[in-house]
Amino acid sequence: MAYPPITTLPTPPSRQDPANFAIDADAFLGALPTFQSQVNAAGTYIDGVGAAVDVDAAAAASSALAASTSATNAANSATAAANSAASAGGVLWVSGTSYAVGFVVYSPITFQNYRCIIATSGTTDPSLDETNWVALGGGGGGLTEQTATLTTTSQTAIATYGITDYLAMELTVVASRSTDRTITKLLIVHNGTTASATQYGEVNTSTALAAYDVDISGGNVRLLATSSSATSTDFTVKENLFAPL
Repeated sequence: MAYPPITTLPTPPSRQDPANFAIDADAFLGALPTFQSQVNAAGTYIDGVGAAVDVDAAAAASSALAASTSATNAANSATAAANSAASAGGVLWVSGTSYAVGFVVYSPITFQNYRCIIATSGTTDPSLDETNWVALGGGGGGLTEQTATLTTTSQTAIATYGITDYLAMELTVVASRSTDRTITKLLIVHNGTTASATQYGEVNTSTALAAYDVDISGGNVRLLATSSSATSTDFTVKENLFAPL
């Protein structure tokens, strides 16, 4: 819509021109109603333009936010791509170099691959640094272990695995109580909200020392053990862990 014009008012009456005072006054006063209508129309037009500007400003702010989010997502994707590329094949570990979680290197000592599990720029070779690195075994997982001791028959977590770090686990669990032993295997997989497990291959020196289950809690897959006795029972969980591709 074009800006509504406002007609110029006639020459106002002047006492300096008494001969034309009455004629000028009549023309000037007669033009005022039209002038009022035109000023009101201009005001309505300006209000409308202001509202449109507000709408455009809000849309621009929303677009800016969307652009910022897209830029952040692009940066995250680039980082993920770089990490994936790095994880595809180990590069030579270099002392003092900064490595992000998930980065894969090979040791100049053992020539085996190791995945970074805690961001580090340490000077200890990955083959000698179990705190920051995990060895990569066959099937795409790292063979590590966790231990726990239970003195209760209540169901208790004896091992945990970050749901964003690992999508599946192959576990070998050894339970030991005095001279009794149990060894069993479990296969575990999860979808981020539910964990499922299959237990197989159990061998006991007498009777089973514990029953096992899995759940997800606090962002972790948990291996749960229910000991058959409150007598102190030691558990060692050997792990083959499968990280997301």
